[in-house]
Amino acid sequence: MTGPIHLYDRYDEPDQLRDQLRRLLRHRAVIALGIVLGLLGGAALALSRAHTYTSTSEVLVRSTADPFGTVSVAADNQVSMGTEQQIAASTAVAVRAARLMGQADGRANALEEDLRITNQAKSQVLRFEFTAGTPGRAARGANAFAEAYLADRKARNQAAARRATQGVEQQIKSVEAAQKKETEDDDTAKALQSRLDTLRERVVDINSRDTEGGDIVRRGEPPARPSVPGRSVLLALGLAGGLALGILLAWLRSALDTRVRSADEARAALRTPVLGLLPPGHGEDDDDLLAVGHRGGDRAEALRALAYRLRGTGLRAGTARLLVVSPRRGTATEEVAANLAAALAEGGDEVLLVDADPGTAALMSRLPLLPDDARTPEDASAPPDGSRLVDAGTAGRFACCAGGTGTPDRAGGPAAVHRLPAGSGSRTTVVVARPVLEHADALALAQRVDGVLLVAGLGTTRRDDLRRAHELIECSGGTLLGTVLDAGRRRGRLRAVPRRRPARPEAAETATPVVELPAQDDTLSVSRG
Repeated sequence: MTGPIHLYDRYDEPDQLRDQLRRLLRHRAVIALGIVLGLLGGAALALSRAHTYTSTSEVLVRSTADPFGTVSVAADNQVSMGTEQQIAASTAVAVRAARLMGQADGRANALEEDLRITNQAKSQVLRFEFTAGTPGRAARGANAFAEAYLADRKARNQAAARRATQGVEQQIKSVEAAQKKETEDDDTAKALQSRLDTLRERVVDINSRDTEGGDIVRRGEPPARPSVPGRSVLLALGLAGGLALGILLAWLRSALDTRVRSADEARAALRTPVLGLLPPGHGEDDDDLLAVGHRGGDRAEALRALAYRLRGTGLRAGTARLLVVSPRRGTATEEVAANLAAALAEGGDEVLLVDADPGTAALMSRLPLLPDDARTPEDASAPPDGSRLVDAGTAGRFACCAGGTGTPDRAGGPAAVHRLPAGSGSRTTVVVARPVLEHADALALAQRVDGVLLVAGLGTTRRDDLRRAHELIECSGGTLLGTVLDAGRRRGRLRAVPRRRPARPEAAETATPVVELPAQDDTLSVSRG
């Protein structure tokens, strides 16, 4: 039995065509390069061949293989046109043509380059095509080569006639000598006389033969138009050829490109939804990490929408723990985590942002921290000890702390993997870890959180890295909720409003309370690091 027929398949074809077109248009520079190369080729051809003219002359070759033989030969076998074509293209004929054109013998090789000799099948006509820069020179060259070929063939026929005449005359002399010696026998004398008469007739027959090699049936005339298309046509052909070359190069580059270029490619590589697509941002400094609550724009709104979509994935409010990680360094992992914490705080959650990446600069030093006296006893839920409050502007505030210990040159260990800040049981916790393909810390944390959010760079992250990250997270027991694609940042100047940040107290740097998560229990136990 055949499978079900999906009638809606034909409606997917326009989408596929549009997707292919988008992939090609990503490589506009390659297409432009192909067009430029095509135009340059067309212009070069127009400059070199646009003013060339070709004139044609035709010669009928006389049909005789042996013009002095007495045996009749069929007309089709009386001349070898392949041999005559080679003779017509020889240097001897070119030298004769150069002399007819009033040029030196040394120009014969140059004239041969502009000559083309053809012969149609079952035809005894040689066609001489000569190309030159002017119509008059093209006609003179075609006629000169035709006349030079006929002169060369006539000279060869005359030389053959002289050789044949000399041979017969030697025979006549021999017969005459024998005739003088033989005087007694009348029959022998008559035979010698008959032989002598035959030889003399042979000489007369040879000398009466026409030694002309052929006839010019068509003389070359100055052409009215160039032999190649004009400049406009050549430029148009170059443009079309360059466009085809550019599209081919763009297709090859698109086919060989391993980086993620669209949300569809990310979904195909991860088999998980794309929860957010961050538009290109401006070249802000690293200090301007928070966008939600401090400044508007498409990027801030995309980060707010990401928080709502995470709620739609089943991430529970209030006590959820989320791990934000990337396949490799170079993506906006910390920016996504910080703004996601601000967006969740804006929605009413008590949020704790945990920096579990000891290999980079402290995340807390790049956030607008509130002074310690900002804590009030009237707060319903005080932040965990050792954490700092972050001013999220209109979004409110959230707590932030460093949950990992260690040095950047370490590959990670129990202190960086199994510890989270105290007091996170009643808060929504957002954890930032090191890249999953560079360190195993994120894999150990993935099985201790409710979900993993993978951040990838649009146009910078490879599809193979996404597949490997997905496999590692699944093998570690984690749940991949989806991915966020970051389009990167534009290079440009942006005047940002300076923001005063309070100095970080030394006490918070020297002692950071951490929490160890046992392997079999999620109960948080407090210890002083």
